[in-house]
Amino acid sequence: METTSRTAAQAVSADVGRKVDGYLLAAFPWYGLDEAFTGPRWLMRVGVAADGTVEHGATGHGETPTIRVETTKETERFAVVVTVASRPVRRSADGTGVLDATSISTAAWLAGSGLLAQTWPSQMDRTLRDDWLDQQTMIAWELADDLDGESWSELILPVDGVPTPFRYRESEYGWVLAGSASEGADGVHIGAYGRGMSAYGVAFSVIQDLAVYEG
Repeated sequence: METTSRTAAQAVSADVGRKVDGYLLAAFPWYGLDEAFTGPRWLMRVGVAADGTVEHGATGHGETPTIRVETTKETERFAVVVTVASRPVRRSADGTGVLDATSISTAAWLAGSGLLAQTWPSQMDRTLRDDWLDQQTMIAWELADDLDGESWSELILPVDGVPTPFRYRESEYGWVLAGSASEGADGVHIGAYGRGMSAYGVAFSVIQDLAVYEG
């Protein structure tokens, strides 16, 4: 996609801002909710490998989530879409090792940990949250590594208008899903998480203009 290339970075006007730069350097297309979603959109952050390659990133939709103790899932309505570059096992930049391949499980893990980062059980003391987060993050990793397990169900959602299978699960803190957008060199894995918005009604599409996520 032009809007996610170095060429596009030169074409985007300077007032788009620095936050978008990492997204523009990615060699893969970014995904978000399709045009049926008419609410606010915002950028989050990208994940970069040691050699500077953009590996993944997230875009937000709806209300910006918080982790305030008084916030409950009924008062927040948001969905975050995680895009992960499809990568095979490959050598590290310094040639001393290998980097793991990415997969749907990668997208599920990033989505699950993302939801946890925006969660604070209201009955929990603030001082205990780090221990709770470590424990729940390990559980999220184990769940992401077992997408065929009973904790997950299948959900068919549109991706660029094409019905696409996703693995889906709910918890008291929100929902998480993961699937793949396409095959080939430009293929990506899609993860998503949200609260207050139904996962059954979302649809994904390639982001044509990242400027709409800059407010």
